[in-house]
Amino acid sequence: MAPSTLRFQQFTTASEVAAPFRRALADCWVEVTNAGGAAGFPFPPVDAATVLPALDRIIDQLSADTCRLLAATVDGQLAGWLIARRDRSELIAHWGTLHHVQTRLAVRGRGVGRALVEEARRVARDEMGLEQLRIAVRGGVGLEGFYGRLEWREIGRWPGALRFAAGDDRDEVLMLLAPL
Repeated sequence: MAPSTLRFQQFTTASEVAAPFRRALADCWVEVTNAGGAAGFPFPPVDAATVLPALDRIIDQLSADTCRLLAATVDGQLAGWLIARRDRSELIAHWGTLHHVQTRLAVRGRGVGRALVEEARRVARDEMGLEQLRIAVRGGVGLEGFYGRLEWREIGRWPGALRFAAGDDRDEVLMLLAPL
């Protein structure tokens, strides 16, 4: 992929997310979930009717101070997205979390996920004034290695915290990126 084809968009209010883009976000979420991705719905298959209410709740919470949607596009088409969120409490307002990190299957292996997470790091540091980011990922699917290559470090695990089916328990892996 030529670097010039990758673009980022940031959304900080619900009114910025037009209906066609909202649908593209939902389509991505359905695709990623149904392919086994750990993006918020543990029991595929899902469809747009399942995903859209959850997406609307996220979009309704968008705010420049506390919750941003960051999207990557390739040749004008949605390639991936994530949520960067911070708590309003002064005690923990210096750190944020990433949620729903996902990329379309067609762009996997082309550096889009890496670029999206790196852009989230920049936005968190330079625009949101954060000092560290956290994420919780599903163990056993290679995410620890992906984030590890991006300078994140594992800071803990909840063994068997996620139950997908009888006999299919997975660790939830807590990871930290600090300093930004």
